Amino acid sequence: MAAGGRTRQLPAPLARSLALGCAAGQAWEPRAPSRRPHLSERRSEPRPGRAARRGTVLGMAGSPGLLFLLFLLLCAVGQVSPYSAPWKPTWPAYRLPVVLPQSTLNLAKPDFEAEAKLEVSSSCGPQCHKGTPLPTYEEAKQYLSYETLYANGSRTETQVGIYILSSSGGGAQQRDSGSSGKSRRKRQIYGYDSRFSIFGKDFLLNYPFSTSVKLSTGCTGTLVAEKHVLTAAHCIHDGKTYVKGTQKLRVGFLKPKFKDGGRGANDSTSAMPEKMKFQWIRVKRTHVPKGWIKGNANDIGMDYDYALLELKKPHKRKFMKIGVSPPAKQLPGGRIHFSGYDNDRPGNLVYRFCDVKDETYDLLYQQCDAQPGASGSGVYVRMWKRQQQKWERKIIGIFSGHQWVDMNGSPQDFNVAVRITPLKYAQICYWIKGNYLDCREG
Repeated sequence: MAAGGRTRQLPAPLARSLALGCAAGQAWEPRAPSRRPHLSERRSEPRPGRAARRGTVLGMAGSPGLLFLLFLLLCAVGQVSPYSAPWKPTWPAYRLPVVLPQSTLNLAKPDFEAEAKLEVSSSCGPQCHKGTPLPTYEEAKQYLSYETLYANGSRTETQVGIYILSSSGGGAQQRDSGSSGKSRRKRQIYGYDSRFSIFGKDFLLNYPFSTSVKLSTGCTGTLVAEKHVLTAAHCIHDGKTYVKGTQKLRVGFLKPKFKDGGRGANDSTSAMPEKMKFQWIRVKRTHVPKGWIKGNANDIGMDYDYALLELKKPHKRKFMKIGVSPPAKQLPGGRIHFSGYDNDRPGNLVYRFCDVKDETYDLLYQQCDAQPGASGSGVYVRMWKRQQQKWERKIIGIFSGHQWVDMNGSPQDFNVAVRITPLKYAQICYWIKGNYLDCREG
């Protein structure tokens, strides 16, 4: 705290790193001679101090500028270039922040009155989002605090603290304001419909398509752990209250439906599958960030449109891990992929891929063809995992909804995915594993 009780503010590049967790791991690259790289873009090799060698977790205290500068330097050291092998786009390695619960408050049982929305829309496009102020440290803690809903209808609110391994800091940064886009009629198919319906159990039951599941509220989710499903927050909460059916929320897994009641799993003579059906598992509890609940009315909620569901029992399928979203230019071919249960193709799993058109710190703008029902799909890419020497797919975002944007006076529409930033990764990973020590590499 500065004199007079005012909150000390960080220089802009340092505060940006708090919101992005080392700017989503983007490595420094040479710039044009006319532009001198800013301090936040330079690579440094600091000598770790005694606390860094111990790997202790230090709180956000002390001199914000100096401590957060140390965080910046640690991030630079902790990153591995995504181009370590020129022919293999490689997953960067990150030193991640830690998001830990501080206190939990019991809340009254909610009213499950909201209508399920299979999509969300916003007129605030890339320039608008780039022009909004980044949260202060206190605001970031509020947005990453979360609400938990249990199967019996009870709920809690958990306040969190944000910590950084071996360094600390905090503050805020203001960005220049931008103009918002214009709201227009929604359209989520761009020219020729480039979606692919996935048929046949040999595909539907195999990775990565088998990780896509259907929510009983009508959205899509993705298996990210043995008992956990990642989806969009608006699929279960409208920003004010929970949607109808959330208290008895179920997750559906496609399985073959056999004629004559044959099971087919271990019997080679059993009847052939006639079609696919959903097998449902009840949800034990859900987590929704307060950034969605507090900010849904003013577009900031779009940045926090994600939720995690914990199932009552393991699903026994291969799942896809989450990862920190690299900058768009580091994605293989600049493309993303996702599969979902679009409602214009009932009963079908629909796969698509497309180029990323623009990005902000929290969102990816693309024109993948999609329809309501695909919301909540896990957006993934496949890159080389240097440590294990293998290719690996990871979820780097959650498909959220649709936006009309005023681009230099010309209307343009995008579909939007919420990026998994280092802070969001730390939060979601803790929800899954319950131990920050298991969440140190994204």
